[in-house]
Amino acid sequence: MQNLLDLKRRLDVGKTTSRALLDECLAKIGDGAGEGERSFLTVYTDRARNEADLVDAARAKGLALPRYAGVPISIKDLFDCAGEVTRAGSRVLDAQPPAQADADVVAALRRAGFILLGKTNMTEFAYSGLGLNSHFGTPLNPFERKVGRIPGGSTSGGAVSVADAMVPATIGTDTGGSCRIPAAFCGIVGFKPTSRRVSRKGAIPLSESLDSVGPLASSVSCCAVLDSVLSNGPGEDEDSYPPSNLCLGVVEGYVDEKLDASVASAYAATLTRLSQKGVRLKPVAIPELSELPGINRNGGLVGAEAYAWHRPLLETRGEFYDPWVRARFNAGRAQSAGDYIDLLHARARVTAAVHLRSRVFDALLLPTVQIVAPTIESMRDPDLSNPTNLLCLRNTAIGNFLDRPAISIPCHAPGSAPVGLMLMGETLGDRRLLSIARGLEYSIRLT
Repeated sequence: MQNLLDLKRRLDVGKTTSRALLDECLAKIGDGAGEGERSFLTVYTDRARNEADLVDAARAKGLALPRYAGVPISIKDLFDCAGEVTRAGSRVLDAQPPAQADADVVAALRRAGFILLGKTNMTEFAYSGLGLNSHFGTPLNPFERKVGRIPGGSTSGGAVSVADAMVPATIGTDTGGSCRIPAAFCGIVGFKPTSRRVSRKGAIPLSESLDSVGPLASSVSCCAVLDSVLSNGPGEDEDSYPPSNLCLGVVEGYVDEKLDASVASAYAATLTRLSQKGVRLKPVAIPELSELPGINRNGGLVGAEAYAWHRPLLETRGEFYDPWVRARFNAGRAQSAGDYIDLLHARARVTAAVHLRSRVFDALLLPTVQIVAPTIESMRDPDLSNPTNLLCLRNTAIGNFLDRPAISIPCHAPGSAPVGLMLMGETLGDRRLLSIARGLEYSIRLT
């Protein structure tokens, strides 16, 4: 996989050109034996090549350029690009008018010099953690590709585009785990920021209360760079926080229930490695987390807010939805105003209680997802796909509910099924969490 900082250095010293990088990416996307066709819903071939040529010409003349000028990147299909209809992985919005302006994050990427190579596939309207898409096909997980495992969602195509080196990085959204679940399943890094730090203007919402915009990439450093760009910073990496100075809370109960054997083994081995590196690990019980299934039993904030946004479309374009996704709006339809108020109060109460338990730690540790990626075929039965979807979201959704930054880093052994370890920080402590993750990355990763 490609590293953003390495690509930038190679461009700066003339070891490669933007056009060469772009053509390499396009070749991988166009490879009929690969997953490019299912990973990308739109590829800006001609426009991206023209932009790359302009960057190369300017660099050859010694002109001042943005920091990441000429580096390719992909974005999730739910971000507005001026002059295009934003589909969000669906057919429902085909009749909508084109976007009048770029989404704020798209504009930020362009200002930093990145070249948008295309829009990636996703779960319809980002409403699932599995990554399935009945309209455009489902990109296959890079692990045991012949078996046909799910990529995780909802940023499915984005994760596969990075894992298969079609692009060095991608931008997704995360409402309940949509950056971190596919990162864990595909063996890459995925970061969810504190929601308010990155503008969501120009992104089709799922839940206004829980949505966030974050990167998926090959390393923590790449995610740190992109987080800086997306939050209107200079695009800087973070220095590594010394591991020996850390005290991490290892969350027990709820988050480590129902772990399959592969995840349990990789997780335990990672905790041992961190301890051997001098990281102080202390178990912490957070009983309030076990309340979350009950709090969200009627669809939670996502159910209510997603239904509110989709209600007109469900009435006029309902036949164009994937039936599995359409059925998910039933919970929000059944909620009352009183139910929604109760959810807001419960969120505030649980958030305050968890803060009191976690404030003594530099970060919290937990598995990203309890299971390894199941097969696509097994997910065709709703009696299995519905509980599996809830299980996939179980741990990652905690960060959204509490509005905390969280990052998933691969922790599995080479050749084995991808497994993610999640670090969760304090609200608005995003850059510190990235610094901590950068210092721990080489102890966590075995691949």
